[in-house]
Order: sequence, then structure tokens, then C-alpha cells
Amino acid sequence: MNMWKHTLLSFFLFFNVASAIAAPVELDKVVVIVNDGVILQSDINTAVKMLKLNANQRHQSLPDESVLKDQVIEKLLLDTIQLQEADRIGVKIDDNRLDSAISNIAKESQQTQEEMQAELADNDLTYATFREQIRKEMAISEVRNAMVRRRINIIPAEVDNLAKMLANESNATVQYHIQHIQLRFDDADSKEAVARKADELADKLNKGADFSEMAITYSKGPKALSGGDWGWMRKEEMPTIFADQISTQSKGAIIGPFRSGVGYHILKITDVKGLETVAVTEVNARHILLNTSVIMSDEGAQRLLREITAKIKNGDASFAEMARQYSQDPGSASQNGELGYQTPDLYVPEFKHQVETLPVGQISQPFKTVHGWHIVEVLDRRQIDKTDAALKNKAYRILFNRKFNEEAGAWIQEMRASAFIEDMTSETGND
Repeated sequence: MNMWKHTLLSFFLFFNVASAIAAPVELDKVVVIVNDGVILQSDINTAVKMLKLNANQRHQSLPDESVLKDQVIEKLLLDTIQLQEADRIGVKIDDNRLDSAISNIAKESQQTQEEMQAELADNDLTYATFREQIRKEMAISEVRNAMVRRRINIIPAEVDNLAKMLANESNATVQYHIQHIQLRFDDADSKEAVARKADELADKLNKGADFSEMAITYSKGPKALSGGDWGWMRKEEMPTIFADQISTQSKGAIIGPFRSGVGYHILKITDVKGLETVAVTEVNARHILLNTSVIMSDEGAQRLLREITAKIKNGDASFAEMARQYSQDPGSASQNGELGYQTPDLYVPEFKHQVETLPVGQISQPFKTVHGWHIVEVLDRRQIDKTDAALKNKAYRILFNRKFNEEAGAWIQEMRASAFIEDMTSETGND
């Protein structure tokens, strides 16, 4: 047995020596050990080539080779740590996602796949290497998102405060045409009575009462006889008590009643100049849903819905009666089939298409969704001002991005600090 070992060892030694003499080849070497992984010289060479290719495409200059190498090693070190964490939590980037990402990269650089591969080859890079690099970058992005998001905490007060700042910035040059009603405290009526009267007036105004008429009739303010009309003003030109109540309300908004030291006030924004508003359409619809089953086929559901539609149109039954009797959507059936005011985006595509395109008061033909077969009728559409909500969403995104970038930096530095790192190019390692 020992004789065979010596024979095999001699064979391999001879083979290696002979190979080395015949064709000297520079072997790949480990440059840095990172936990249980390594960074090879070939990894550094490939990364430098990729960096130079990207810089060339962007007409960007690069530092000298020694600085560039140090920067590349640091990035590879951080990438390796993050990829190890991705493996730990089970992040996988499948070929379909990878192919889609590479297709998008080609489109953004206005290249075909073939042109991209040719450019890589011209820069001594293989397409397989490029694919795996993109896979790694996607995995790093995914693990970073997963781990950093859980570190972020945004409280509602932060969102509200930033939304107010954004509103003030956008309102700096906005002009408002406002009307005003003032109900004063006096000896004749108690403060509670004045408050009740203010609530009554605001309710009437929100229901469409004429503001000018109400102002002339009830207001004790300085512009009462002109219908409470203060004309066009920027917020900085208004009385402070008015400016404090106006944020991003749009044309037609009734504000108040709100209290001051002299009484209660109600404002109307008659018109606005220069304010960017966000409006959405809400639809109030009602429907009847039939589920298919062993005893109710697709054809049977369509036939029954057509019969129900005919009864409603002929006046033999109301939509509400038919919904209560036949609809298999328990949430809306008890409400006469009504779904309430909703944005169409909340519905599945087929239902969304119907409520967006149907004229008000017209019943649709039977149509199928993932829930079953429906008929639907649009009862009303209305425009809703969502400027405040849009500003809060914008404020949240700004806060999230700020905190994400801060926390991402802290997270990767914590990961680096806890990692075992040994530089194999120096005589002494460090961790």
C-alpha cells in the first residue's frame, strides 16, 4: 500500500514539474480572506475591467492603478460580506429575474444582447462572468433592503411635520381668493350658542349654501357686506388666524369653524392660483356576483345575470332586491349590492375597466373576474382632493430614503466590524 502511495506521489510531482517547465502559468491566488470566503486576484482583475468598461461608457476618468485597486478590494470585501449574509437568510436570484434585469440594462444602454456581449468580449470579459456579477448585485440589493428596512422607524409626527414644511414651500407663491364669515361673542348669546350657530352655518355651506349670502346675513366681520370677500392674497398677506388654517386645500374648500379670541370663523377658498393639487376620481358602484360551481356553470351564471338585468330594466325588480336575493358577495349584498365610493385601482383589472368606462346609471353586460361572474352599475363619480395625502406620501418617501441611506451605511459598517478579515498580501493579517 505504501509503495502505491510513493508511486502516485512521484507521478504527480513529476507531472507538475514537467508541466511547469513546459508552460509556466501564473496561478490564481487568495488576496483577502473574509470570514469563510476569499477574494481572489482574478476577482480583482475582473472588477477592475468592469469598472474601466463602465467608466469608458460614461466618459469618466479614473485614478491611478494603485488607488483603483485599493478601492476595488474594499468594494469586493463589502460585497462578499453582504453576499454571505444573503446566503444566510436564503436570498436567491433565479434565471428569469436575472434575464429580465439584463434585458433592462441592455435597453437602458440602447444595445441589443448581441451588442452587449460583443462589447464585453472586446474588454476581455465573458458574458457568463457579467451575468454572475449582475446576479450578485441583485442579491446584495435584496439582502440590504431586507435587513435595513427593519431598522427604520418613522413616526407619524415626523411625516406630519415634514408634510407641513413641504406645503409651506409650495405655498410660498400661491394666491388664494378667500371669503370669510365671523360670528362674534357678545352679551346676547353664550359662547356655546355661538359655537352651535357656527356649526350650523358650516354644515349648510358644505351642503352647497351660497357663501356670499350667508356672509351678508350672519357675518360680523369687516367684509360682511361684500359677501365676506377678501379678494386675492398670499398667505403672508393674510391675517395670521387665516394663514394658520390654510395648508393645501383646493378651490371650493370650506374651512372651519375655528375659534379665536373674538368668536368663530369660517373660510371659503373661492379660487387658487399656483397650487399644485392632486385629485383622484372615486366611483360609487353596485354589483351582483355569482360564483361558478358544480351546479352553476359559466353559461348558467351568464344566463341568470342576463335574466336579472332584464327584470331590473323592465321594472319587475330593483337592483337592490336582486342583489340581496342573488349576490354571493356577502359584504355588498347586505348593502343592496353597493360598494361605496372607491378608487377604481382597488378593484381587479376586469372590474376596474367596467367602473371606469360605464356611463352612470347603465348596467354592464355579464363579465368574469377571478371572483366569479358580475354585473355592475355605476351610481356616481366624484373628484376628491388628495393633495394632503400626496404630500404625506412624499414626506414619508423622503424620510424613508434619508433613514435608509443612513441605516444602510451603519449596517454594512457593523457587518464589516464583526467580520474576520485577513489580508494575505501582507506578512501579518488583521481582523
